[in-house]
Amino acid sequence: MRLREFDLDRDYDAVLALWQSAGPGVGVGRSDTREEIAKKLLRDPDLFLVAEVEGRLVGSVIGGFDGRRGLVYHLAVSAEQRRRGLGRALMQELEARLRAKGCRRCYLLVKRGNAEALDFYAAAGWSEMPMHLLAKDID
Repeated sequence: MRLREFDLDRDYDAVLALWQSAGPGVGVGRSDTREEIAKKLLRDPDLFLVAEVEGRLVGSVIGGFDGRRGLVYHLAVSAEQRRRGLGRALMQELEARLRAKGCRRCYLLVKRGNAEALDFYAAAGWSEMPMHLLAKDID
């Protein structure tokens, strides 16, 4: 397994296909277009990671850091590569990079009913917070 930073031209189509095949835990939306991802990469390209096995892209995670808190988006591992440590490796590398930027606390979102994801994150030291998530489209 090899971890590296995402490259828009090289990786976008494979990452989009990975997200679309990941099941209901990864929601692909309008912020996941090539143009929107290009904007994200202007801010912190070192926080978008991919995993390769034998030259094939099989995992990805996006992180963000606003200077105060970190946020994890779209951790995905292909079905045939799950339970082999790739998700854990991606998260550990992302957390190390966030820590190096001075991030002390990080958040992520898990869709209701996704017990597999909740178990995965709990085993990695994440804890559930009693909150409501609100959203508003502003454009």
